Amino acid sequence: MEKLWHKNYELNKLIEEFTVGNDYILDREILISDCLCSIAHIKMLSSIGIITDAEFKQLQEKLVKIIKLDLEGKFAIDPSDEDCHTAIEGYLASKLGITGKKVHTGRSRNDQVLTATRLYSRYRLILIMDSLSQTIDALLNMAEKYKEVPMPGRTHMQVAMPSSVGLWAAAFAEELLDCAKFLKTAYELNNRCPLGAAASYGVPVPLNREMTASLLGFDGIQNNVLCANNSRGKIESMIVDALEQMTITYSKLAQDLIIFSMPEFGYFSLPDSLCSGSSIMPQKKNPDGLELLRGKAGSMAGYSAGIKNIIRSLPTGYNRDFQETKELLFKAFDTAYNCTRIVKLTIDELQVNEKNLRKGFTPDIFATDEVLRLVAGGMSFRDAYKQVGMNLDKLKNEDPVAALKKRVSTGAPGNLNLDYGTGLLNEFKNFIYEQKNNQYIVVKVLTGMELNL
Repeated sequence: MEKLWHKNYELNKLIEEFTVGNDYILDREILISDCLCSIAHIKMLSSIGIITDAEFKQLQEKLVKIIKLDLEGKFAIDPSDEDCHTAIEGYLASKLGITGKKVHTGRSRNDQVLTATRLYSRYRLILIMDSLSQTIDALLNMAEKYKEVPMPGRTHMQVAMPSSVGLWAAAFAEELLDCAKFLKTAYELNNRCPLGAAASYGVPVPLNREMTASLLGFDGIQNNVLCANNSRGKIESMIVDALEQMTITYSKLAQDLIIFSMPEFGYFSLPDSLCSGSSIMPQKKNPDGLELLRGKAGSMAGYSAGIKNIIRSLPTGYNRDFQETKELLFKAFDTAYNCTRIVKLTIDELQVNEKNLRKGFTPDIFATDEVLRLVAGGMSFRDAYKQVGMNLDKLKNEDPVAALKKRVSTGAPGNLNLDYGTGLLNEFKNFIYEQKNNQYIVVKVLTGMELNL
């Protein structure tokens, strides 16, 4: 098909290859979303008399056909197409003639790709949030199961105070619940429809933007049409920032498990099935999955910085630079989803070695407990601190479980208050369920297909 921007000249071949890049490959990711957006757009065009109901039905039928072909791996996007938008419109024109050429009325590739990306991001975020909720669930279950299993608490990597495996697991659960809130905010910012913004300045056609937003299941429109186009890359960076916070948490969890599963600690053990080996040392069982969780947190930071560096100095309106943000967003989605699954798998399979954990309790870990016992007897805290500090060699080992049970303030080892995390998790799960159902209905209404994207 001719370029969507066809002129009375040929584009230099090198420029064409450079500007297309691998966009025609990346666009396979958003092709179905683009078809759904097109169905909503032509439904709206028929409602304002731009196309007839008969033309709408013809176009809808062919767009559904493209979705089915794509699901079967049979819809081609060639380099000469530049992107999925041209491939889709070319298919419609080849099958329906002049009717197929009406699909783009009232929109630009700018708001078209914006909307398809928003819809695609919505599906990917729900997938990640669903997996995240399962990971948080696994950590809360671990916290409940091991709430009375003592674990040396550390600061500066040195022995500090009595803690528990339950406190450790619940800490990561709550940290990920904060990430869930951040993701939910990014989801809501993304869940506004830019369709109708055209090339940044609207069009002299009475488009019903609210109708297309509703048909696509968005919370509403992104109001200002120039703001809509300026937000390309910015919304993506907010999403990736939220995903990065999640992977930072995974990195810290991975680092803990790498250290505490070392033979010198032996607090935890990883099953053989989660460890790879060495090409030269037969005895090695390496925690490669955990190490890659650390590394991929760094990669995610790169994706986030990359998107922001692309957009930070652009003038208002559409600029081709935006094209470079797409691959970074897709990589971020893949990385976040895979990391989340790895963390859940690891928590599910992790072995807790209570005997080794108890061995980590040396007399000095009870120093602060002794200080506070003296305070309870009437001594000032600073005098008690000095007395214990000058006589550390006189400290005796104590029962770590008994020490845990004395820490009864909310959120402490003796009172984890796991209902707090469970309540937040249930709210998060309800949000995910509502959004899943909404997206399922969108596909059903627009295509007649029962398709879970």
